Amino acid sequence: MPRNTPYPRRARQAYLTLALATALTGSLTACETSAAAQGTSHTPTGRPGVVAAQEARLTTLAQQTVDAGAPGVIVRVDKGDGRPTEIVRQASWSRADHVLAANDEFRMGSNTKTMVATVVLQLVAEHRIELSDPVGEWLPGLIPNGAAITVRMLLNHTSGLFNYTEDPDVLKAFTGQDTRIWTPQEVLAAAVRHDPLFAPGTKYSYSNTGYLALGLIAEKVTGHTLGDLVQQRIAGPLHLKNTYLVTGADTAKSPAFAHGYEPDAARLAPLLPSYAPAGTAFAGPARSAGYVDTTWINNSTEWAAGAMVSSARDWARFDIALMSGKLLPPAQLKEMRTTVAEESGNPNRYGLGLERVVTPCGTVWGHDGQAPGFSSWNYTDATGQRTVSVLATTIFGLAVPKTGSAGKALLNAAVCTMLDKPIPAAPASAPTGS
Repeated sequence: MPRNTPYPRRARQAYLTLALATALTGSLTACETSAAAQGTSHTPTGRPGVVAAQEARLTTLAQQTVDAGAPGVIVRVDKGDGRPTEIVRQASWSRADHVLAANDEFRMGSNTKTMVATVVLQLVAEHRIELSDPVGEWLPGLIPNGAAITVRMLLNHTSGLFNYTEDPDVLKAFTGQDTRIWTPQEVLAAAVRHDPLFAPGTKYSYSNTGYLALGLIAEKVTGHTLGDLVQQRIAGPLHLKNTYLVTGADTAKSPAFAHGYEPDAARLAPLLPSYAPAGTAFAGPARSAGYVDTTWINNSTEWAAGAMVSSARDWARFDIALMSGKLLPPAQLKEMRTTVAEESGNPNRYGLGLERVVTPCGTVWGHDGQAPGFSSWNYTDATGQRTVSVLATTIFGLAVPKTGSAGKALLNAAVCTMLDKPIPAAPASAPTGS
């Protein structure tokens, strides 16, 4: 991916590299009839003129992202004053499936890793796991060379394990071409049939595989399912009403579940990297504007690496609790924020399920994620008092250049608004309407 973008990132799923590189700052646009019908915009306290200008700019950029082709976008910015800004925009053609709202349930993809890491670090604080524990001690025989790979290496992507989302069979399941239900053990087996990328602990390479192993370890240590652990330790205590881990064949059930979309086979083909197998395409009912509805695809291959469902409001509450020390003791929060360098030329650094991200307006903490039909970016300031979420109802729909340009401007503006910094000027190529 390009390294001169404001938010350089690794490939969460290698076969999505091109799309996600282009979409790094989240092209999120939609065509709609009425702002009031799309969601509520709450005016924060502060300097009224500045606040109004910020909201107007965010609204314009969100609309431009829809006008450029994204099916839908949700933006939530909270400066810690108790009156967050929420903006929703949606393409008119998608309203027949679901009318997007600010607090809709949303597949959070790899943001899941932050919650899983929180559970693991809680177990570390309880002296039930050590960060130095070898993986082979907890999962004997499941991971080759498990004696040399530690829990810490799984958390910060220095294990060298092959990223299972690059496996062709897993790709078929991710795109809905294979509809069978995968167990975590089956996905892990698909990963370890590939050679490791490097000796454990010697480099960084983002790997979803490590988080599958962490989920299995947490279950073995506690005797509870990972979904129950998230509910008992995070969602329940924080009263997160729209937050849960999808398992097995679970698909969207709630009327408040957003619909996700990906380009159809013809539009997707030129957006794929050269190493994607021929015929790679998302399965789903055809929709207008060259999209298919991917909401129905089961997320069984994602599990501890990316199967959380949540909402922008719930995730903000989680981030605030995490970063302000309500979920972890100081020692474990310090470990979570102890980072390693990512790829050469990338200014971002990765901690334990948490990323330190360099933006045009300052450094933020959080994660991003993708699941079929869904992209999300969730960040906080260093204290956890300010939060921002930008959610889009597509992955590859953001790879179209004009959509990516609009989305980049939107994410930059949302983060800068959270930090109360001047919003960068829009690029000259940003779309002005459809």
